[in-house]
Amino acid sequence: MRISYNWLKQFIKLDWKSEETAALLTDLGLEVEGVDKFESLKGGLEGVVVGHVLTCVQHPNADRLRITTVDIGEGTPVQIVCGAPNVAVGQKVPVATIGTTLYDKEGNAFQIKKGKIRGEESHGMICAEDELGIGESHDGIMILKEDLKPGTPASKVFNIESDEVFEIGLTPNRADAMSHWGVARDLRAGLAQKNVNTELLTPSVSNFRIDKRTLKMDVKVEDSKLAPRYCGVTISGITVKPSPSWLQNRLKAIGLTPKNNVVDVTNYVLHELGQPLHAFDAAKIKGNKVIVKTLPAGTKFTTLDDVERTLHEEDLMICDEVGPMCMAGVFGGKNSGVTESTSSIFLESAYFNPVSVRKTAKRHGLNTDASFRFERGIDPSIAEYALKRAALLIQETAGGEITSDVTDIYPKKIEGHSVLLNFSNVTRTIGQELPKETIKKILVSLDIKISTMSDAGLGLVVPAYRVDVNREIDVIEEILRVYGYNNINFTQKLNASISNSSRTEDYKLQNIIAEQLAALGFNEMMANSLTTPDYVKLSENLKEEFNVMMLNPLSNDLSAMRQSLLFSALEAVSFNINRKRADLKLFEFGKSYHKMPSGYYENKHLTLTVTGSRLPESWTQTGQKPSDFFMFKGYVNLILTRLGITKINAQPATSDIYSEGAAFASGNEVLVEFGTIKKNILKQFDIKQDVFFADFNWGAIISLVSGKIKYTEISKFPEVRRDLALLVDTEVTFDSIYTIARQAEKSLLKDISLFDVYEGKNLPEGKKSYAVSFTLQDSSKTLTDEQIDKIMGKIRQSLEKETGAQLR
Repeated sequence: MRISYNWLKQFIKLDWKSEETAALLTDLGLEVEGVDKFESLKGGLEGVVVGHVLTCVQHPNADRLRITTVDIGEGTPVQIVCGAPNVAVGQKVPVATIGTTLYDKEGNAFQIKKGKIRGEESHGMICAEDELGIGESHDGIMILKEDLKPGTPASKVFNIESDEVFEIGLTPNRADAMSHWGVARDLRAGLAQKNVNTELLTPSVSNFRIDKRTLKMDVKVEDSKLAPRYCGVTISGITVKPSPSWLQNRLKAIGLTPKNNVVDVTNYVLHELGQPLHAFDAAKIKGNKVIVKTLPAGTKFTTLDDVERTLHEEDLMICDEVGPMCMAGVFGGKNSGVTESTSSIFLESAYFNPVSVRKTAKRHGLNTDASFRFERGIDPSIAEYALKRAALLIQETAGGEITSDVTDIYPKKIEGHSVLLNFSNVTRTIGQELPKETIKKILVSLDIKISTMSDAGLGLVVPAYRVDVNREIDVIEEILRVYGYNNINFTQKLNASISNSSRTEDYKLQNIIAEQLAALGFNEMMANSLTTPDYVKLSENLKEEFNVMMLNPLSNDLSAMRQSLLFSALEAVSFNINRKRADLKLFEFGKSYHKMPSGYYENKHLTLTVTGSRLPESWTQTGQKPSDFFMFKGYVNLILTRLGITKINAQPATSDIYSEGAAFASGNEVLVEFGTIKKNILKQFDIKQDVFFADFNWGAIISLVSGKIKYTEISKFPEVRRDLALLVDTEVTFDSIYTIARQAEKSLLKDISLFDVYEGKNLPEGKKSYAVSFTLQDSSKTLTDEQIDKIMGKIRQSLEKETGAQLR
């Protein structure tokens, strides 16, 4: 938000430097992010002075040039070569002195330098209108008034306005400060705390009067909940033309482009008082009736930007007898706006329901200065005052007469809200006791009325325009920001409390796993919980009716809460691959959201995403080996093992997102599903390489993690390894061999691993070879060859019996 310092000083008399004022506004919570200089004419005509032409003779070497001597107020006249046909002795002219920077029509700078023109020295330039940026004429130099004194700065002659503009980073809750008047109110409160008592000056409307009653508009508000207050008046006999320079300069200073005097006045009052206004061409209002109502869904309406829009049944519209003229509080209509031929207007000033305005603005993708203020809540009490202020300014800039009574439909006055303030709560919250008189002074400076007083506290009435102050804690915050955060003393005592927390707290387990994954080369990602509702169509396990939809989405792509973390991960993978980062290991702790028939649910997940090569490219690597399913399965196992979850059973994955997948479960509870994502899903994200994805049910995992640590001593006795080369049927899995071996020897068999698989030449059809290692160990003694042979024989017999395995 841009605030003009000159404009601000119209409300509050202040001679502070802009840096001091900016610092105070920042302390008050209106953070000034920068202060920019504004000049109504670029460069401010600095270096341009009034000159008096003393002599003017023909240039000896050029027919169209003349040599002049000009008094520029420095005692010694200067010689200037001039090509203007109208230059003559005795004229007062604008002179750009040596070193002056001027700007062309495109805003490009050029500097006036000492030089020679056709052999004659020239010490400056006598300027035309367009060379100064004041006008378009280049027929000749400007001739100034004869009574001007040589050396007078041109900025004074042409009333060049210089201003300083505050760029304020306004927080969304401060709707009351979205105007120069609102900022001035806060500034007055801050100055009062510094014992600088100033009066808040408001524009007078005492001159407002009804000239005639010749153009009456019948106004009807059909829904007072959507339009609690609606004011209007007609003005006739106006002339639509460019605004005067003072009005244009005010708007330009805050970054607005002037259009015409009527529109500029409505914009001026908007930024002056914070009250949006709208002017209708009265001649285009059919039947001289203004009706505030909603229209049937599907009604077509063309807005000022020449876009035809389809209305929603909840859109509040300003209509005449025939149809809609304006989206209330959002955007005007193309067929009712003010044009150069407009001679009479109906001027509207209203208070519309903030929620209704916001829904309409978001629904149609519109964001205007008016909707920005309406949807945050404006001051309902100034609607009529702002209307009269604007009407007087229109009369001042466009002429005309007030030709109707002021219509003010306000069936139920919006009152301020009551809040009880306890002094002890102020002290406890701030951490320092403030004098009661100081508290009262601050509240009064903020227009918060004190209705009752006692030793314990105050009964307050907060004005309606302070929509962000509804609770006692809000009032305390107001007191503190005006008193000054920097004025609160720091205590020399440091208090801290230590709370006992379980080893299995969620965040602790997350940190353990995050550290483990980081050590394995993973990077943590955090994705938006908002996503497009269309992603559920990529999996039959996800249902469109389970989507949690946003009531006021920022866009269609962010209109639903995600049901799965997969698609956020694939977006990240696609984004990185498109930027030449194809080798990725990502993990995310996040939630999924579901609207089930029984209610709303959110579930916590840990997801792993791996794609690309196993290792970074290096001169030591002769060939890049891509990540595969079994490597990824190892990552999944490591996480469960790290959390002490070992009693798990493998089963097929039930999700249809995997072309190859598996799951680990504990009892009937699935802990994780993982696998290779289907090609048709990857295609939707323009991913052409394999992606491996694991989805951990974090809630179920936390419930299984025990806080007790179990350990066994390292055995003093050696391990013994025996290998078997088994010829088995192709359908026999290593998992079945693992299970059978474990059942055959439960106490001394410590580990089983598959270190080679062979299929092909020299093997019978339908057979494959597994090379399996078995590790045996007794924690109480050294195993003998006899014991080892007995155990291996038992294992071999079990494998032969259960799987038909044969030794090769």
